[in-house]
Amino acid sequence: MTARVTMRDVAQAVGVSPMTVSRALRDDKTVSEKTRSRVRAVAAELGYVYDTTAQAFRTQKSGFVAVTLPSVNNANFADTFRGLSEAIAGSGMQILLGATNYRLEKEEELVRQLLTRNPEALVLTGGNHTDATRSLIKARGLPVIEMWDLPPDPLGHVVGFSNADAMATLVTHLAASGRRRLAFVGASEGADLRGAERRASVVATAQKLGLDDVAVIDAGPAPVSMRHGAAAVERLGARLSVFDALVCVSDTVAFGALSECRRMGIDVPGQLAITGFGHFDVAAVSDPRITTVDVNARLIGTEVARVLETVFSGASAPLEIEVAARLVPGETS
Repeated sequence: MTARVTMRDVAQAVGVSPMTVSRALRDDKTVSEKTRSRVRAVAAELGYVYDTTAQAFRTQKSGFVAVTLPSVNNANFADTFRGLSEAIAGSGMQILLGATNYRLEKEEELVRQLLTRNPEALVLTGGNHTDATRSLIKARGLPVIEMWDLPPDPLGHVVGFSNADAMATLVTHLAASGRRRLAFVGASEGADLRGAERRASVVATAQKLGLDDVAVIDAGPAPVSMRHGAAAVERLGARLSVFDALVCVSDTVAFGALSECRRMGIDVPGQLAITGFGHFDVAAVSDPRITTVDVNARLIGTEVARVLETVFSGASAPLEIEVAARLVPGETS
């Protein structure tokens, strides 16, 4: 069996000390660029992988940020993750990612596990957490960033937007175009808390504008998809004539609803307006293009990275960054 390549092997091959190899692989600027390049080249040639465990033990720093997302399949959350990971590239920090599947209990489980890895910061999606999660985080005392929300009682730093304000803008747009009988199509109650905020805002804004009471259509358990949107419309059948607009919790649900309407021969937007949320690619390429809300998902990730940079530079005051959501009128309203 081939012996494992060690740092000492790399040091001997380059003609420097193991400490210099360690510093070079950590991109320590006290080592010249020429030596750093030579060490990296020899390490790659020998197949040596730098083990950060010893460094983490000495410095009490793990070198990673823990991040929770509701889903890794959702394009918006993927864009947020991409914005964050690209923005911290070159910083030496790595991301440890966990998916909650829209469940607060799962988030609590993940936070417990992630904290055992001694992260240098914790990034959570949303501002709703179990009491146990909040207690765990407060007891640890590490920097926390809640994103995709503007919680009234933040754990620390915040980067997000108001789901309520975004949906109010959308409903106002529908009312201005003469729509008065709205139905909200979203996930079952209890899991998608941001979806629940959107639903509540649609109901409240319609009431404020003097529109008819909003019907709430349960499309199924979160996360809801194109299939859920199509199935919801199919179940409604002839009862769709009661409404003149479907306000969908996301663009994917809206696309499914739109596709089923076309199969049923329903004129969109002539007979029925359909709106989405999230500004997914599918909204822009569908025929007709779906009216939606752009939440600047990628920018959320970039701003989270900026907050992390500020925190790691020594700043302690809580930061709140609101990333503005905007209406993107399409051809379905």
